Amino acid sequence: MKTVLITGCSSGFGLETAQYFAERDWKVLATMRTPREDLLPAHENLRVLSLDVTDPDSIRKAVETAGSIDALVNNAGFGAAAPFEVTPIQTIREVFETNAFGTMAVTQAVLPQFRQRKTGVVVNVSSSVTLKAIPLIGAYAASKAAVNAFTESMALELGAFGVRAHLVLPGRAPDTRFAENGRPHMHGLDHAAYAGLVQGFMAGLNEPGPVTHARDVAEAVWRAVTDPSSPLRIPAGADAVLWAQGG
Repeated sequence: MKTVLITGCSSGFGLETAQYFAERDWKVLATMRTPREDLLPAHENLRVLSLDVTDPDSIRKAVETAGSIDALVNNAGFGAAAPFEVTPIQTIREVFETNAFGTMAVTQAVLPQFRQRKTGVVVNVSSSVTLKAIPLIGAYAASKAAVNAFTESMALELGAFGVRAHLVLPGRAPDTRFAENGRPHMHGLDHAAYAGLVQGFMAGLNEPGPVTHARDVAEAVWRAVTDPSSPLRIPAGADAVLWAQGG
């Protein structure tokens, strides 16, 4: 039985992806900052581990506990929607600390075993906002663009060792806790000068049209892990596919 370690499994994409792999006879190490067994359905293939991607000691302990793994899925992350002018630099640092540096740190911790065994797959969950500019999420988009760039370079570095790297790019996902998870980081900001833009952005989150569902992301991650012919970038969700095609 093969093993996958997935970060950010307390909700949304990570939660769905963990279940998807477990149902397909993979041993799943579902990680989250505060482990809660009740968030995932009882399944003999699922194990919940503690992992804070911004804490080097937490990363070390989780990787040691995990032992030998066949695939790493870096999904942990959060967004922060606000005009860049009023976004505190500390909030921007927090976004990068989780989305970019956290992804890099966990990947670095796992790569030695992949390289030594000459096999393994890294899948980094990025975002389709790196394909098309959207207002009010500059810091988030920049953090995900950093993930894209490092993944592309890493794929070239690891190819000679039989290790693959892929990007999954979800679109707008109204049925996840994306906005809710980012709200505490943006509390109390003065949006007055950008009120019209902010109102339009919030209304657009619930507009009808193609969207991304958590299942779309789970399926895209599964493809990246199990199909060696998968492209480096895999859009996940009907809207993400349209954006990838220039729509």
